[in-house]
Amino acid sequence: MGMSLRWSGPGLTLASAQFLLLMAALRLGPGPGAGVAAGLLLLTGLFGWQRALRHGRLIGDTPTARVASAAQGYVELRGRGQPLDGTPLLSPFNGLPVLWYRVVTERRERDKWTHESTDESDASFLLDDGSGRVAVDPEGARMEVRRKEVHLRGDHRITQWCLLRHDPIYVLGQFITLGSISPDHDLAAGTRELLAQWKQDRPALLARFDANKDGEISLEEWEAARAAARQEVTTLRDQALAAAEAHVVRKPTDGRLYLISDLDPDKLARRFRLWSWYHLTLFLGSAAGLAWLANKGNLG
Repeated sequence: MGMSLRWSGPGLTLASAQFLLLMAALRLGPGPGAGVAAGLLLLTGLFGWQRALRHGRLIGDTPTARVASAAQGYVELRGRGQPLDGTPLLSPFNGLPVLWYRVVTERRERDKWTHESTDESDASFLLDDGSGRVAVDPEGARMEVRRKEVHLRGDHRITQWCLLRHDPIYVLGQFITLGSISPDHDLAAGTRELLAQWKQDRPALLARFDANKDGEISLEEWEAARAAARQEVTTLRDQALAAAEAHVVRKPTDGRLYLISDLDPDKLARRFRLWSWYHLTLFLGSAAGLAWLANKGNLG
């Protein structure tokens, strides 16, 4: 089955702007106004082509990791969706439990539909790949979701895209582990930092380690303080190592693509390639239009 070039999110915004520019250029006809519109089409086509090409390469070039062994940083993960423990997320469309939803409400005005509102969930959900679970934060993600439901209520049309429990989930984003600590944590550095904190509160230091009560910390008493500090740092490290780690995927801080989808990555990469061809065609067409206007002397 072929892959359609669907418009959603940033792609829809850019394509809508390009359509308006194209209509403006055609309505204005030959002249400076059409030249400006064609120039903007040229720039947006170049931008869209480079972005779609870059996103397609990210999907194709990033290897799939396993939750249990994923490195901290930019990763690709695949698994099944699961809800977080606690109160389930309910769809405002039909009241059923979902992992994520986007609900768009439109109103009929004469012979066309006008956008009225968009409601999108921001609650996290889990991805389980068999080796472990990771919480997926959808905030700031590009959502490419195929499950779509449409319902007509009077003069309103309500469209929902959603993810459900056990759906296949593909995520490309920033993987971090919260509450983790390296087993080779530097005990010496931690001990020095703790001792420095204790020295700032001299009365408390004396009350705790001035064994002979002479108002000074002797060498032997300082060694006792050092041993106590090292023991505290060791205990804290062991407690951190024993604590359960929480894995999270979220939007990368460096601006790279953050993508969540229930589609196969090969299909996603193909979709971005189609977008790149669309923008490249628009870029070349705009360049040809500008050249024609310049040849006709209609840019001045």
